[in-house]
Amino acid sequence: MFISQALAQTMENAAGAGEASAGEAFLLNMLLIGILVILFYMLMIRPQQKRMRSHQEMLSHLGKGSKVVTQGGLVGTIDKIMSDTELLIKVGDVKLLVLRSSIMSTYDEALPAEKQDAELAKKTADEMDETEKKASARPKGKKAPAKKTAAKKAATKKTTKK
Repeated sequence: MFISQALAQTMENAAGAGEASAGEAFLLNMLLIGILVILFYMLMIRPQQKRMRSHQEMLSHLGKGSKVVTQGGLVGTIDKIMSDTELLIKVGDVKLLVLRSSIMSTYDEALPAEKQDAELAKKTADEMDETEKKASARPKGKKAPAKKTAAKKAATKKTTKK
């Protein structure tokens, strides 16, 4: 009986030493929640605020003659600024009254990839011109020798008679 009492006491001491108090558990949970809030702010809220700030700055710099793209995809030129919230844009022969908030971007910002494509097309056209000049500079009397190709024999099917 003496051994079982000693064993029971050591079990109680071991169980009591490993447990965290209620205050410590609460602090750990609050620390975890605080870290998640900071992470959420850094990954979600802050980038969206930067995008909104740059869009507001772009809208404030719009003026007569600026080429813009609306959220509906219309590309036009600002003809007149009616008020702080309304613009009159000219799309071809049609004039439209749109809200300033419906302007998605300026036309120059919307198409940077097309500018790069145009530059690439120009470079390739210049390279093609150079290769044509080199080809025309060759003497016309001599031609490059033709490549020799070896003909392959047709596969024959072997049949065995029974």
